[in-house]
Amino acid sequence: MELQAREIDIGTRTPTVLLNETDASELGVHPLDRVEIEHDGRTVVGVVKLTDELVAPGELAVTRPLGHIEGPVSVTIAPNPRSASFVRKKLDDIELEAEEIEAIVTDIKYDRLTDAELSAFVTSVYTNGLSRAEIVHLTESMVAAGEEVSWDRSPVADKHSIGGVAGNRVTPIVVPIVAAAGVTIPKTSSRAVTSAAGTADTMEVFCEVEFDIDEIRAIVAETGGCMVWGGGVNLSPVDDKIIRVETPLSLDPPGQMIASVLSKKKSAGSTRVVIDIPYGEGAKVPSLAAAREMAEDFGRVGDALDMHVDCAITRGNQPVGAGIGCGLEARDVLAVLQGEGPDDLRAKSVTIADMVLAACDCDDRAAAILDDGRALAKFREIVAAQNGDPDVTAADLPIGSHTGTVAAPRDGLVSHANNRLVNETARRAGAPRDKGAGLELAARVGDAVAESDPLLTVYAQTADKLAEALRFARENVPLRVNAPDEALVERYT
Repeated sequence: MELQAREIDIGTRTPTVLLNETDASELGVHPLDRVEIEHDGRTVVGVVKLTDELVAPGELAVTRPLGHIEGPVSVTIAPNPRSASFVRKKLDDIELEAEEIEAIVTDIKYDRLTDAELSAFVTSVYTNGLSRAEIVHLTESMVAAGEEVSWDRSPVADKHSIGGVAGNRVTPIVVPIVAAAGVTIPKTSSRAVTSAAGTADTMEVFCEVEFDIDEIRAIVAETGGCMVWGGGVNLSPVDDKIIRVETPLSLDPPGQMIASVLSKKKSAGSTRVVIDIPYGEGAKVPSLAAAREMAEDFGRVGDALDMHVDCAITRGNQPVGAGIGCGLEARDVLAVLQGEGPDDLRAKSVTIADMVLAACDCDDRAAAILDDGRALAKFREIVAAQNGDPDVTAADLPIGSHTGTVAAPRDGLVSHANNRLVNETARRAGAPRDKGAGLELAARVGDAVAESDPLLTVYAQTADKLAEALRFARENVPLRVNAPDEALVERYT
């Protein structure tokens, strides 16, 4: 069929072709079918969307991902990509071969799969899981689909937490400890998806976090480490597209998670990696047994990728640190680096840092580097290299001016802390968009409290967001207080 083409911008990353319903009926195509367009000696394939309003009969509109196409074109029906059949195979719970996984990843990279097909792939992995061989093949394919960074030094360290625990802002403490010991640690981190802050969001309180690969190289050459946003570089870009589909339903299947984490680490040139796997009620991993199984998979897949991977299996039944939200977490980080701050945040940071140093055959001890000021000095050096103020103090950090307290409803013990509800309370207050929004915990699991004692204080930058966060916290109870005898039964049986 001969049609007249023009470009249209409808804000989609999928290579989309808008057809009038009359022309589509004559051509014999339906929504989400594919058509092949020949124009000026080149051929492209687009996904069909039908409309009677945006294009008239005899016209065709193409979106920007297809490139500039204007004028007369020839349109024919195109077959589905081969990888679509492999997605159906995985839906039937049949293990995929390496070349089949590579085909899926390649088509995701070039946006050849529709959102429905990509969602089906994510669903198949969530429902049927991935074998260890499939995880290795998926990781290798995702690495090959993006850029890879190489370093003129060895070892190159990294650490990662699989998430799910509010606070837990150990990276800005671990990285300067490790770098101060002379170990290279170029850390790329994420922004928040469902949490109150990602590491990149918190670091943005101190300095810039968006850099390209050449700029990251320069920062690491100067300081030995960095703490930057991973989305600013083209490392494992297919992973980012898969995460975009997983996010609305909060899907994070274990096999895909392992491939996601290790593809980013491999792409960043890391050779020694420590993975933090929190487990427990409210965490992503529910039990110690499941955490041990995941740790074994991380280690085996790391071996296949020529990376040494160690796992820290940690309790994830309550938040780490007192502050939840960008500015409040930044305040905790700075306090720990200055020899103060929450004990649990310091202890976990020291443990993870010691594991990284040991994996890199470094005899230095994290606590000593923290206590003698080397970690703080290195942190300030990295902040300066990332265009921040190295002399920043707690008073300079953004903290919301509107505050309110959630109090204990009775005398008793704090028996449970729900990480998801803690994060959601902070998000209702405005985190992570509002850097000063969030909450500060005044009690932890096992603490004895009296009626009307503060459990947490909410900080917001507007009165309306404060009211919404307080309403949510009081209705949903992120920290539960039971009578002493009830709490003891729940804790110890």
